[in-house]
Amino acid sequence: MTGFLCLNKKSGITSFRAVAAVRRVTGEKKIGHTGTLDPMAQGVLPVALGRASKFIELLPDSDKAYTAALRLGLRTDTLDITGTVTEEHEIACTENDVRAVLSQFTGDILQVPPMYSAKSVDGVRLYKLARAGEEVERRAVPIRIDSIDFLGCVGEHEYEIAVRCGKGTYIRSLIDDIGRSLGCGAVMTKLTRTFSNGFDLRDAHTEEELAACGDVASLLIPVDRALEAYPALRISEKQTRLFKNGVSLALDRLDGVGEDRLYRIYSPEGGFLGVGERAGDVMKMRKMYDIG
Repeated sequence: MTGFLCLNKKSGITSFRAVAAVRRVTGEKKIGHTGTLDPMAQGVLPVALGRASKFIELLPDSDKAYTAALRLGLRTDTLDITGTVTEEHEIACTENDVRAVLSQFTGDILQVPPMYSAKSVDGVRLYKLARAGEEVERRAVPIRIDSIDFLGCVGEHEYEIAVRCGKGTYIRSLIDDIGRSLGCGAVMTKLTRTFSNGFDLRDAHTEEELAACGDVASLLIPVDRALEAYPALRISEKQTRLFKNGVSLALDRLDGVGEDRLYRIYSPEGGFLGVGERAGDVMKMRKMYDIG
């Protein structure tokens, strides 16, 4: 069984546990995922089965989208509602104040990664240090926030927002920064990833849906379709033999090659061969799909 599956991970379990559920349903041993979600988070978790696993690193990862809920008046050590409360504040701001402050956090900005994250400092994951009671200095890193939309009030002093952003963005850090700007603190109370690696929540399936499906293979997204961000290139029979043997192809014998980037490579019959990468005046094989 080969292809990508868009899993709608539920809140309260690790990404590893979610993938294990897919393994049980499909019986596929070779399986992996991209874009790990925290246990608290839910939503899009792309899962690769069979030969698709080796293409995980090639999935487009520049754009992400989330919906999140934030509660004013608190700060915690994890920056979300699951952590230990470190500060409590009176709330003087209004819904209009929340709406107004969001525009301050769009564009190219700097963000300090949270201690409870998988980011490494000197080879050690930050969350491991945090669990040991240590806090280390973290440098602010550049991130991109394309948009923040105010979705509404979902409880007393609790609001929902939608965020479109670049990779490497921590939504709970964003919410903490919003709370600081409002002067009363804020923590994340809910997080749903709605778009990641080209996969949309509307196409995602829950564990329960997979278990009830009689034909999980019919839900799989073919590898080349998951890589549609890269242009397609059809090569000749002779070039196909060369490509399968790892031989670089001369660009002057290829049609439709533009800038230096990745390309989906197809045989004359339209069979997906793998991914090539233009480098100078040749097309190199980056990942082979089928050598048969």
